[in-house]
Amino acid sequence: MKTSIYILGIESSCDDTSASIICDGKVLSNVVANQEVHAKYGGVVPELASRAHQQNIVPVVQQALSKAKITKKDLSAIAFTRGPGLMGSLLVGTSFAKSLALGLEIPLIAVNHMQGHILAHFIKDEEAKNPSFPFLCLTISGGHTQIVKVSDVFDMEILGETIDDAVGEAFDKSAKILGLPYPGGPLIDKYAQLGNPKAYQFTKPKVGDLDFSFSGLKTGILYFIQKQQRINPSFIEENLNDICASIQYTIVEILIEKLKNAVKQTGIKQIAIAGGVSANSAIRKRLELAAKHWGWSTYIPKFEYTTDNAAMIAITGYLKYLKNDFSEISVTAKARLKVTE
Repeated sequence: MKTSIYILGIESSCDDTSASIICDGKVLSNVVANQEVHAKYGGVVPELASRAHQQNIVPVVQQALSKAKITKKDLSAIAFTRGPGLMGSLLVGTSFAKSLALGLEIPLIAVNHMQGHILAHFIKDEEAKNPSFPFLCLTISGGHTQIVKVSDVFDMEILGETIDDAVGEAFDKSAKILGLPYPGGPLIDKYAQLGNPKAYQFTKPKVGDLDFSFSGLKTGILYFIQKQQRINPSFIEENLNDICASIQYTIVEILIEKLKNAVKQTGIKQIAIAGGVSANSAIRKRLELAAKHWGWSTYIPKFEYTTDNAAMIAITGYLKYLKNDFSEISVTAKARLKVTE
């Protein structure tokens, strides 16, 4: 008789404390505690983030267990985010996962946060279809912008990445220039839906075929706004929707252009997106259009699996469990970690 595999996933790489229970690849619970404290500082404050994780981790894990209707004695293994992320935040999740695994005498599984974003596509869900290998994954978040070739579950290769800022940072910094509160990316998306994407033109950075650069674009937006405000101090308020739509249009076009280059170079037409910025409505729409126009098969994750969450850590842990790929108790958190590590 087959016994079910229950994995507890713990995610604490930045400012969200999350715990999830996955049973044989299906999500039973996925609890996320957000930290409101950072909004007034206009960005994540590492010291405050780690302190909030310490307060949240026990109740969040408890809630995940009770929502899944199991006890900690039913767990087969504990998966946790090893990195990349904020060191203080990672240490809270790592220490908790180690202690619990030791106490319960069950395996410990270290997970690469970026692999988690990509492998969220393999959560068993009746509504979602899984990409088949090989596929290209555009990983877009506050800290990363990469095109990854995924040849097998843990066989990944970075084809291109940002040489400076990540795309999520470009959205948030642009929002800051416009005086919008943190996190500004979702607000740009919201106002962009009411504006004209061709109202203003911003120069696209010239870098390699598969690499990204957003720092020049950000500077271009800043100079444009400053110039317009000298002419009309109310420029932002009067044109907010059009400005946001034009910024979003430019960023999405950059992403799609690079993906087209990657498809041309590899011949792979299976395209997935992952990471927090994949919640952006314009990116989702452009990918759906690309599927129709260029014959791509596109895979867009559910909203709850795009931003940082523990279900993606638990599914990666489950896939590692099937391979008996366990971690020593001496494993340490790493703030910097490539998707291939």
